[in-house]
Amino acid sequence: MLGEFRAFLLRTNALALAIGVIIGGALGTVVSSLVDNIIMPPVGLLLGGVDFAAQKWVLKAAAGGEPATEVAIRYGAFVNAIIAFVVIAFVVWQISKSFIKEAPPAEVKTCPFCKEPNAVDASKCRACASAI
Repeated sequence: MLGEFRAFLLRTNALALAIGVIIGGALGTVVSSLVDNIIMPPVGLLLGGVDFAAQKWVLKAAAGGEPATEVAIRYGAFVNAIIAFVVIAFVVWQISKSFIKEAPPAEVKTCPFCKEPNAVDASKCRACASAI
């Protein structure tokens, strides 16, 4: 039974999918840390010592000093999330570009009359029906 399960995992893409999900989760954590701890502090320093994670527009101030009742738009956290998304998208694009190779174009036979491409084993042109 264990041998059958192992064969299933190796024969299908289940193992590749599981590995991709695990690595994707880890990559998300690493990129979030990169954005929050490495990228945003220098950006905040360049913009006058701003801590982006703490930036917000308060719509309703806290009543009686209770922070749970404050209503605010936390745009700083949103900016951090956008930067994390851009970094993750760039890394995934680079990884996919290096691993997913484009298939070579199929060979074609060009019709001498209408110059349309046809399959190599075609005997008639698909566009003008002349013998090729």
